[in-house]
Amino acid sequence: MAESERGAVTREHILTTATAMFGEAGYRGASLRDIAARCGLTHPGLLYHFPTKAGLLEAVLQRRDQTDSAAAGPSLTGLSALEALVNVARKNAGARGLVELFATLSAESTAPDHPAHAYFVSRYDRVVAEISQHFVELVADGNARAGLDPLTAGRQWVALMDGLQIQWLLNPEIDMAGTLAAHLREQLA
Repeated sequence: MAESERGAVTREHILTTATAMFGEAGYRGASLRDIAARCGLTHPGLLYHFPTKAGLLEAVLQRRDQTDSAAAGPSLTGLSALEALVNVARKNAGARGLVELFATLSAESTAPDHPAHAYFVSRYDRVVAEISQHFVELVADGNARAGLDPLTAGRQWVALMDGLQIQWLLNPEIDMAGTLAAHLREQLA
């Protein structure tokens, strides 16, 4: 295996391990030394790939967003896009570590001094805008219930998804996708 391939494999292993540890202990509770040890690396070995803990956190969050974006189908609009988000919730039910990561870090990052604070503020603004746009398209297609306000519907969708993730972490019997699908049906004409 070439050195660049080994580096990519090591980097991926670090990201997987950091995702799990940030999900379990939060950003403040997981140290770079602990992540390195769990990876079977030295602390300097981990720093070679990720010189700062904040940089590692940013890479973990970007990786999670890329995974969700690929699953959601970025070219979809309106009803198809919202149905794809139901499928993202279904997929997330098989990825407890990613759900823990998101729930833990989004709550932790409400503190303005948290290194992911700006990321989550920006992410929520972007996600609410994107989902609201899908509801605008639903209205334009004549598929929305009468009186639906797309911005309110977008905010409700995000709040429902996040709340369901926390409930599911506490009780894996919760059907996140089924609940989102039922909510979507209530928004349709």
